[in-house]
Amino acid sequence: MSLPYVLILYYSRTEGTQNLALHMARGVDQVNGIEPRLRTVPPVSAVSERTAPSVPDDGAVFCTKDDLIGCSGLALGSATRFGNMAAPLKYFLDTTADLWAGHHLVGKPASVFCSTGSLHGGQESTLLTMMIPLLHHGMLIQGLPYSLPELNKTQSGGTPYGVTHVQGDADGAALTEHEAALALSAGKQLAEVSLRLQQAK
Repeated sequence: MSLPYVLILYYSRTEGTQNLALHMARGVDQVNGIEPRLRTVPPVSAVSERTAPSVPDDGAVFCTKDDLIGCSGLALGSATRFGNMAAPLKYFLDTTADLWAGHHLVGKPASVFCSTGSLHGGQESTLLTMMIPLLHHGMLIQGLPYSLPELNKTQSGGTPYGVTHVQGDADGAALTEHEAALALSAGKQLAEVSLRLQQAK
């Protein structure tokens, strides 16, 4: 019998968001009885007939609707584009109306995370707008509590709305100590809540 899993679904172009996803997966791994499942989405192609393979040349496997249906919890992450999630992730979410109609995600916990190029690059607006489709799906949104000491100390990424990373110019994909710790805590917290709700069914 397979373990329940937290789906960590993200879109990343320069590895900042991907590194947050990897640290969240490590946090999920700290909880016995549940496992992480990393997935991404293909870039939006200008050629509408193009079909991307389900397994990219590198990085995570592309997400399917079955991955969403089967998850016990969801962490949704994106690179920030003008204060909003990137188009490929939005495009994928726009195809999930059938899951909405079937109430497949209702009552499942979810969190959001993102990466921006600068400190004031729209992190909080991106996180808030990423929550909207999850609320329409009936998911239970989970933020970061200020009981996490890193949230009070961070000088880069990290908000009560979700895990974030400030990319910057030099070695931008590397997470700061506080960003990494918050991502780890967010993954662990989501796994614990997902498992409790799973066991309560």
